[in-house]
Amino acid sequence: MQPLLNVLYITTQGAYLAKAGRAVQVRANRKTLAQLPLHNLEAIVAFGRVGASPALLGACGEAGVAVSLLTERGRFLASVHGATRGNVLLRRRQYRLADDDEATLAVARNFVRAKLANARTVLVRAAREAPDNSDRRAALQRRAGRLSASLEEVSGASTLDALRGLEGEAATQYFQAFNALQTTPPGADGFAFERRSRRPPLDRINALISFLYTLLLLDVRSACEAAGLDPCVGFLHADRPGKPSLALDLMEELRPVLADRLALSLINRRQITPDGFRRETGGAVVMDDPTRKTVLVAWQQRKRETLTHPFLGESVPLGLVPHLQARLMSRFLRGDLEAYPPFLWKG
Repeated sequence: MQPLLNVLYITTQGAYLAKAGRAVQVRANRKTLAQLPLHNLEAIVAFGRVGASPALLGACGEAGVAVSLLTERGRFLASVHGATRGNVLLRRRQYRLADDDEATLAVARNFVRAKLANARTVLVRAAREAPDNSDRRAALQRRAGRLSASLEEVSGASTLDALRGLEGEAATQYFQAFNALQTTPPGADGFAFERRSRRPPLDRINALISFLYTLLLLDVRSACEAAGLDPCVGFLHADRPGKPSLALDLMEELRPVLADRLALSLINRRQITPDGFRRETGGAVVMDDPTRKTVLVAWQQRKRETLTHPFLGESVPLGLVPHLQARLMSRFLRGDLEAYPPFLWKG
């Protein structure tokens, strides 16, 4: 569990990472900002203009420390990994199952069911906490009802394309509730949300949740690698060179719980403010450096929170959930489980 909490995030522009014995040294403006032993790290995540020495990258590969490179906005660019240590027999089973249309649909259906169920739980919980007879509670209950209807339709989806269509329609309904999920009206100058926009994010909420989704994807991809799975061969998401399809599959059920609830908590508790975002030429909205650091600290704190895992029945930190789900996927692929048990949050 310790490695889950030991991720080194580098946000200082112009920083340089160097190898110092068996440690990573962070330098900027000819000063040493930090020095950490590699054996204490699970990963290094660098945002924007951050350099690294070949010696350090090699040492990270040997030590199993993944180095991920992101843009300053938080868009994933690349990762540096050492030799793959996964079980080749497990991966061969994964590839065979991914080529079986019927099996693929069954696994993908579980991902979508869990995603919609968890999104609905987010709305139901917020509605329960909203004032009685308020427009906000009514709006949340209405959207939750539509997600319930979508959940019933998922069972009848006979093709992967039909399933993806239902997932997309339900996601639209869910995101349209983001204004109602805020405890105070967002207003035009606040965290008003119109629609989901990714590249680039066109408002503050899109910038925030896209950043959190990037952090979540990094964790899920690492979990897949650690479990011996190929993160690029999935079931719900289509294959494409360089696309971590399985990581994106496993991430779907975790978005509402780990990322969306944190984003809304940061807004509702006023831990971040609209002034912490700026609009660039071309319309993209990005976080400033202090806001990004606030979100990173909150993300690490969020992963320390505990809950009872719905399938295992044990109390675990949230940061361990991606790893547990990847292990459960491995057990399913090996034939130890009849079906993949998705993560269903009970709220």
